[in-house]
Amino acid sequence: MRKIRWGILSTAKIGTEKVIPAMQLGEYSEVIGLASRNLESAQVAAKPLGIAKTFGSYETLLADSEIEAVYIPLPNPHHVPWSIKALEMGKHVLCEKPIGLSSAEAEELLEAAKKYPKLKVMEAFMYRFHPQWQRAKELVLEGKIGELRTIQSFFSYFNDDPTNIRNMADMGGGGLMDIGCYCISLSRFIFGAEPKRVNGIIEYDPKFNVDRLASGILDFGRGTSTFTCSTQLESYQRVNIVGTEGKIEIEIPFNTPPDKPCKMWHQQGDETEEIVFDLCDQYTIQGDLFSLAVLNNTEVPTPLEDAVANMKVIETIIQSAESGAWV
Repeated sequence: MRKIRWGILSTAKIGTEKVIPAMQLGEYSEVIGLASRNLESAQVAAKPLGIAKTFGSYETLLADSEIEAVYIPLPNPHHVPWSIKALEMGKHVLCEKPIGLSSAEAEELLEAAKKYPKLKVMEAFMYRFHPQWQRAKELVLEGKIGELRTIQSFFSYFNDDPTNIRNMADMGGGGLMDIGCYCISLSRFIFGAEPKRVNGIIEYDPKFNVDRLASGILDFGRGTSTFTCSTQLESYQRVNIVGTEGKIEIEIPFNTPPDKPCKMWHQQGDETEEIVFDLCDQYTIQGDLFSLAVLNNTEVPTPLEDAVANMKVIETIIQSAESGAWV
């Protein structure tokens, strides 16, 4: 089977350091083009990656007929506008999370995508495709922890750089949009449902006016999920999934390293099984699964409706924090 020919909009670090090298290892993905707003920047970034084509604007990459799909790691305010432009130019779209600045913006992309039923669009929540998350979901569905009752997740790092985009309110910065979205996404993924109500507490940085510490409770009716995310705490991430007869603990749930095995623990009663996963890159898997959906004309692994739903929960947590009540 042939490979899908990809173009990348932007020379952002997540693309040049993580996603592109991983996609180049894929069985069904081939990165052939890289665009920047400056041709020289594109050429400098493309050379060590062995990317043949470079473009001095995003528009010229989208106009290239050889490129079939694009990955968009642009700043948050540009996710939806450039995703729509890519669709209009006949490209399949894999866009970085969060899909947009609001659920309304996400719905705008969803409506635009309906005009192009032959084109695929997906939000790039790469963690879901790692074998550890697939196994965790299987264990829950198979009743290996009894009845799922609660999930606890934590994701943090320390960044107080005023020039960093994560600390810019007008660029969609803050912990909820950057990393809290993972905690919300995994909760919905494991429960296989949407929360009935949420409660949030948010602390904002007085200089940056973005959230630097946020905690939330998601009530799914048959159980809960609690999380904390922060952009100004010691770097840490962990997830615990707890049921009536056992639990699952995931050591590195989100930024899984491609060069060392990942571990999770499945506990039932007095027995604890350590599950070690073979080396893999979740970005490679993500790219190949998307490419396969294009090649086979099948549904993408995560529908765009999921991205809209995740944005709605983020907004509801903010509303709860502002009102001091469940929403």
